[in-house]
Amino acid sequence: MVSKLIYPAITFEDVWFSYSDLEPVLKGVNLCINDGEVVAILGENGAGKTTFIKHLNGLLKPTQGNVYIYGENTRSISVAKLSRKVGVVFQNPDHQLFAETVEDEVSFALRNFNYPEHIISLRVEKILKMLDLWEYRKTSPFSLSGGERKRVAIASVLSYDPPIVVMDEPTVGQDYAQKQKLSEIIRLLQIQGKTIIVVTHDIEFVCENFPKTIILSRGNIIAYDFTRNILTNFELLLKANLLPPQIPYLASRFNSIVSKNVLYVWEMRNELLRVMRK
Repeated sequence: MVSKLIYPAITFEDVWFSYSDLEPVLKGVNLCINDGEVVAILGENGAGKTTFIKHLNGLLKPTQGNVYIYGENTRSISVAKLSRKVGVVFQNPDHQLFAETVEDEVSFALRNFNYPEHIISLRVEKILKMLDLWEYRKTSPFSLSGGERKRVAIASVLSYDPPIVVMDEPTVGQDYAQKQKLSEIIRLLQIQGKTIIVVTHDIEFVCENFPKTIILSRGNIIAYDFTRNILTNFELLLKANLLPPQIPYLASRFNSIVSKNVLYVWEMRNELLRVMRK
C-alpha cells in the first residue's frame, strides 16, 4: 500500500522491444500513468498495442529500458506476483480460458491466491451476475459465443480485484446492451480507485468512457492527453490512420459555425440551439 502512495501505477522508461531480430515493435516509449487513472489506447493494426500491454504483467520484458509497476521493475518480479497487481484480459478469450465450467474459470485465480471458499463463492456469484453469466455457471466456456467467452475472461480477472485492470478489445463481439454493461463496470471500477487501461478500436466507446487517451502509432506514443483534445484533433487522428468520432466529424461539416471542440451529442445540440438563436 505504501508503494501505491509513492509511485505511479505504471511507468515506462525508454522502452524498446523487438521479437528476435525483427524491427522494433516498441520504440523508446516513455509514459507515466498515475494510480486511479482511466485510459484508452488507440492505434492502427500493428501499432504495438498488444505488445505494450504484455509488458504490464511481465509476459514480455523490454529489450531495452524499464517498466515499473508501483515502483517495482518488471524485470525483477515474476509474472505470478505481477498478476496480483495487474489483471489482463486478452483480445482472444480462447488464449485465456481453460477450465471445464464458467464457475471454475472465474474461481481459479481466487483459489490460486488462497482465498477462503466462502469468499470465493460470494465473489464468483457477484461477478457472474454483474456480467449476465450466472445462468452459464455450470457450462463449459468453450460452448459459449465469442462475446460470452470474452465476458468470462473479464469476470476471471475482476473476481480477484487487482488494482490495475487491462482489457484488450473488450467490446468485440458485444451488443449494445453489453457495451452499456461494460461502461457501467468501468465506472464502478473507477469509483473504486482502480487504474484502468483499455485497448480498443471502438472510438465511440472511448468518447463515452475514458477521460484520457493514448495514441500509439508504429511503436511510438504520439499523443497522451485528455480524450476531448485528442478526438477533436483531426490532423493527429489522420497521422495515426484513425477516423474521428461521429459528433466531432459532424461539427466539422458546419464550416466553423459550431465549435470544433464538440464531442458529445448534448454539446452538439447546445451548439445548434446557440446558432439558431442568433
